[in-house]
Amino acid sequence: MKVAFSTQDMQRVDAHFGWAKNIAIYEISAEEYHFLEAVQFDGELAEDGNEDKLAPKLEAIKDCAILYVAAIGGSGAARVVAMKIHPIKVNEPEPIHGILDKLQVVLQGTPPPWLRKVMNKGAEKAFNFYDEEELSHA
Repeated sequence: MKVAFSTQDMQRVDAHFGWAKNIAIYEISAEEYHFLEAVQFDGELAEDGNEDKLAPKLEAIKDCAILYVAAIGGSGAARVVAMKIHPIKVNEPEPIHGILDKLQVVLQGTPPPWLRKVMNKGAEKAFNFYDEEELSHA
């Protein structure tokens, strides 16, 4: 599963989603994690009510299951959740690798229901359809 981090320094979750200079994206499983890409943002990122600046960030995280942020505005959070991405706010700057280590431990155990749900993001739903006749002879 892919996890995104709002970051100014590429080391810690230390940025408001709308103001972040970088979004670091990692792939994580119970066995390992690795860095996939950093998406960088330029221009005027300060709080200004301009919702259009969120569009490139939302595009960058569209395949992610979780987004870690230092803060996120209400409309940004609503748009992230609408994309079936689970936003998680950290209370103070936290190292990305520390978060990944903790998340990996959770994945090795029994993840909570919300995490099991987001882990399936992008997975194809498989339905088994049986012919009525096959079922009647079973």
